[in-house]
Amino acid sequence: MSVGETTLILLAGLIPLGYAGFFLGRRKAMATQADGTRLHSRPQQYGWYSVVSMAVPAIGVAFAASLLNLLGWIALPSELVLAMTLITAAAGFAYGLMAIRPTLRARNTLDRLIRWLLLGAALISIMTTLAIVLSVIFEAMRFFREVSVWEFITGTVWSPGDSFLEAAGRGDEVSEGGGGVFGSVPLFAGTFMVTAIAMAVALPIGLLSAIFMSEYASLKTRGVVKPILETLAGIPTVVYGFFAAITVTPIVVDIAGFFGLDASYSNILSPGIVMGIMIIPFISSLSDDVINSIPQSLREGAFALGTTRSETIRNVVVPAALPGVISAFLLGVSRALGETMIVVMAAGVRPNLTWNPLEDMTTVTVNIVYSLTGDQSFDSPQTLSAFALGLVLFIVTLTLNIISTVMVRRFKQQYD
Repeated sequence: MSVGETTLILLAGLIPLGYAGFFLGRRKAMATQADGTRLHSRPQQYGWYSVVSMAVPAIGVAFAASLLNLLGWIALPSELVLAMTLITAAAGFAYGLMAIRPTLRARNTLDRLIRWLLLGAALISIMTTLAIVLSVIFEAMRFFREVSVWEFITGTVWSPGDSFLEAAGRGDEVSEGGGGVFGSVPLFAGTFMVTAIAMAVALPIGLLSAIFMSEYASLKTRGVVKPILETLAGIPTVVYGFFAAITVTPIVVDIAGFFGLDASYSNILSPGIVMGIMIIPFISSLSDDVINSIPQSLREGAFALGTTRSETIRNVVVPAALPGVISAFLLGVSRALGETMIVVMAAGVRPNLTWNPLEDMTTVTVNIVYSLTGDQSFDSPQTLSAFALGLVLFIVTLTLNIISTVMVRRFKQQYD
């Protein structure tokens, strides 16, 4: 019997039992209540108590059998697991009905179950994050056994060289001095460059759009403009990449040529501009919500003192909304730091340390994808460098989040 068939049969058995448990448990409680006996909980809560008494042990047995099979300790037949689960469900069903009495604290039991479910969901999120971090750290440590941490962090040349030949078992073909050089500065320079360009585009446009929609636009105009603006968030990044490579890049090259500047067709400016356009909805939507949450009494008080609308926005509304604007800004920064597709399609993959945005550069995420694809083995320095880059990028993002938390707490104000 396949896993799918076993699951279907199990559900076919548990669902009717659950429905019967709820119906019979509630009816028993209602019958007790009709006799004039005061119940601790509501009748439907006794019904749900019967369902929980039936389902939780049965699901526990099925989960334990699956875990034992997954770990390779005991491989139980599917038929046996199904029979054990259904027998446990039937026993729980009978126990749940017999346990129903006026003094049974069914509501408390259900509350504890919900609390444990919510705690389990929180622990899953925490453990998943911890597992991701530990997996990246362990693989990064393998890389740092072969490459110096100081060289990796401060090196200005990223050139894996012939490391892929060594990984492929062709070390005899490696020329002398042809080993890999893993200096991450050019990659992070490209990452910060494209992020700065994107935020220089997204922050003013997004914030001004939010101010217009919340302070100046009528309800009809807001109902039309806001959905159109938020449509940008639903466009796939590969479409943005096409737009950057086919439309924006030629325009940037032509404008640079008009001013006598030499611009590459794989420059970093084009993906930065398009990435900023992509981030506009995030900043605009969050800033709009924050500005709308500012109490109207603050605006009316400023108007009463004789300020104009623009002065009120500049001196009252925006400072009051500053924590939310900072959060929106840093959310956009995180989005830009992790973007890959636009940079690949419009800027290429050449690590280049330069201050000129008209030249080609690449980012950390692009190189991570490039390092993890291809025919090199998993334990090669070029592949393991992806985990080292991911670890440093995680530290940078964590630092930004800590800074944002400190800044938000510093500028946050409470309004009664």
